[in-house]
Amino acid sequence: MNSSFISMVEKAKRYASEPERISVTGLTVEFHGNNGTHALALRGDEWTCGCDHFAVHSLCAHVMTLQRLFAAHLTPAMKYTSERVPA
Repeated sequence: MNSSFISMVEKAKRYASEPERISVTGLTVEFHGNNGTHALALRGDEWTCGCDHFAVHSLCAHVMTLQRLFAAHLTPAMKYTSERVPA
């Protein structure tokens, strides 16, 4: 194996163990849920999801899943979203 490739793999392993090096600034995801596929996005501190629950409450299980998966790379505003209670 090429020594520069081995060095690159080792560096990638080290970087992966240091999540503070990475900051997510935007994200687009296709989420395959139980009731269909939903388009999710993170722009700035704002999440969006194409599911019905998000349309009413501004929060859903799909967004919460991504907040858990990427927690080490998100700012507090991105990590914690308040549910909107309809009037």
